[in-house]
Amino acid sequence: MSEHKPLRVLVYSDDRDVRATVISALGARPHPDLPAFEYVECATEPVVWRNLDSVKGGGGFDLVILDGEAVPAGGLGIARQMKDEIYQAPPVLVLTGRPQDAWLATWSRAEAALPHPIDPLRLAETVIELARGVLQSA
Repeated sequence: MSEHKPLRVLVYSDDRDVRATVISALGARPHPDLPAFEYVECATEPVVWRNLDSVKGGGGFDLVILDGEAVPAGGLGIARQMKDEIYQAPPVLVLTGRPQDAWLATWSRAEAALPHPIDPLRLAETVIELARGVLQSA
């Protein structure tokens, strides 16, 4: 699998520490069987939409990670709108405020959800699973 082009990953949070934690936990290549990851960081909702709208099919992103606790636009609402408006939207991982908010992730139509604080191991496991799904469907 490693001969594939890099996987493009959009990471959205208004908090630069959250974005840095996500990218640091995943690294340049979260698993040797996966291609490298190429990250695009977004701190505001308009920038998320600009990136998603830039190329047909979700901006050419393979995976989107959205912070549900971002303000003023939370990642859960963005995820739901993305699933409604983008044909064949990329898989979404939402970061929720707490484990009890998993039902909101279901409402948002995200493929996966993890609570804050971010557990780097669980984040990597979840993203690796989503990335493998992307590659299998390609």
